[in-house]
Amino acid sequence: MPPQQIAEDYRFKNLYDIWLKGDHYKWRAMRTNGVAERLCTGDASDREKFDAWAATVPHTIGNPLYHWTHLELRRPFGITGKLLSPSTADEIWNECNELLAQDNFSARGIMQQMNVKMVGTTDDPIDSLEHHAEIAKDGSFTIKVLPSWRPDKAFNIEQATFNDYMRSWAKFPIPTFAALLTCKLP
Repeated sequence: MPPQQIAEDYRFKNLYDIWLKGDHYKWRAMRTNGVAERLCTGDASDREKFDAWAATVPHTIGNPLYHWTHLELRRPFGITGKLLSPSTADEIWNECNELLAQDNFSARGIMQQMNVKMVGTTDDPIDSLEHHAEIAKDGSFTIKVLPSWRPDKAFNIEQATFNDYMRSWAKFPIPTFAALLTCKLP
């Protein structure tokens, strides 16, 4: 979950928003299943994208995505005894969206329900840590939210964007190592 969503206690619009919007693993499975890009990351509606995922899930048996999908429906949505497929998509979509409309299904609310103690967010090493600092200052939220750097862009030396990415490092001020560790960057 992006740290900004945690800082703002984001309210998810629907099941697609919380579950599929940023999940490149699910998109890859959908593409492998022949799903058009507009239904993965394109301009299709959230419901159309969810339906495309529901049609893909039965083809993921043997892939961890199949098990993760049903675990994610069980916790925190409480859906058991139903496997996601085109025939169950309406029911699952509606059940989950009803729950997401409740106050305790915000970004923070879900983490608290799940008894989360610490979250490691996925961040580029030059991402701002402003939202981490904002969360750390909020005494009402006891879950630690820490960056776990993923420097993928630094390894993409064959990409046309690599040189610009490396130049951006030079513009990123880190006055001291202690400032970096405590999110106190300018």
